[in-house]
Amino acid sequence: MNFVFLLTGMALVFVVGWLISSDRKHIRYMSMLRLFILQAVISFLCLHTTGGINALKGISAFFSWLMSQAAGGVDFVFGGLMIKPGGSVFFLTVLMPIVFISALVGILNYIKVLPFIIKWTGWALNKVSGMGELESYFAVSTAVLGQPEVFLTIKDQISKLNEQRLYTICASAMSAVSAAMLASYMKMVPGKFVVVAVFLNILSSLIVSCIVNPYEPVAEDETVEVQEGEKESFFQMLGGYITDGFSLAITVGAMLIGFISLVTFLNNSFIAVIHISFTELIGYVFAPVAFLMGVPAHDIVKVGSLMATKLITNEFVAMGSLHEMAAQLSAKSHAIISAYLVSFANFGTIGIITGSIKSISSQQGAYVAKFSMKLLLGATLASVLTGTIVGFYF
Repeated sequence: MNFVFLLTGMALVFVVGWLISSDRKHIRYMSMLRLFILQAVISFLCLHTTGGINALKGISAFFSWLMSQAAGGVDFVFGGLMIKPGGSVFFLTVLMPIVFISALVGILNYIKVLPFIIKWTGWALNKVSGMGELESYFAVSTAVLGQPEVFLTIKDQISKLNEQRLYTICASAMSAVSAAMLASYMKMVPGKFVVVAVFLNILSSLIVSCIVNPYEPVAEDETVEVQEGEKESFFQMLGGYITDGFSLAITVGAMLIGFISLVTFLNNSFIAVIHISFTELIGYVFAPVAFLMGVPAHDIVKVGSLMATKLITNEFVAMGSLHEMAAQLSAKSHAIISAYLVSFANFGTIGIITGSIKSISSQQGAYVAKFSMKLLLGATLASVLTGTIVGFYF
């Protein structure tokens, strides 16, 4: 039965992608096949072998250890706050560690560890997929650096890209998550699903682009020259990453307050008028998609509501809701929705990507705004594909 739902989930992605494709006659089937085989190998090793499962446990344990290290700084600054026994403050335990993780990312970037990994992983991905050197580099780098910083690494190339290539890099940015966020995600969903989703989303985004936005990369355009600003001193760089991490945590916190309050308002208003909550209502809209992904029938409305919540608000709001209802879901449903939520595919991200591109090139920013809804749908399809593949193993 799992194989049947793997096929239905993939069929859903292909059919919807085909309907919105810019060039149905030139869909890149061979690139899709190679990328899917790579996904199958990665997911099998990670979720179906003892070594892979232990490796994921080790990675999750490492990020948990990092969170405990971050607690040193958080406790020093906020240690005087009174927290009731057994309780926790989301801002302190989940968001504030982003500051520490951001600092680590900055250090690894400064000493050229991350650029080395990104460059050669992107090179290998291009050899497998044939998607183009720039596209492959960007697909990997956006999963490490996040937005909007990742766009600055190719700022000179952005103004030269046609609409097709611009779509592909923006789709990768929307489908990925930054390394600075991973530890915070792991406080709300199992770490193994976070790690697997990061790997699979890189490939899922490229697979969807092969359907929605097919083109053959031009060889002479593929030389990637990663831009770097004027060399900063180590402590200047470190201070910048720390303040950026703090700004990110504050921004996420503000968005959570606003979005969760709005959802609460809508839920209570809908219950008062039609005796059904807003999240349950939109859950019915996404329930068929959840079913085709392999979610058991008794969970499709709950999972559908989480899918819709992520799209309308963001992944943090949806993960918070998932954390509360995890005990009510089957292991398969929990696995599928956990993997699905690990991406930036939501309405708010459209503004971030459009603004980032527009700050570099106003003309290219206008192009991105023009295909923004298609971009969001493509990134959502990538999340559906990732969730479907993960669900196959449960």
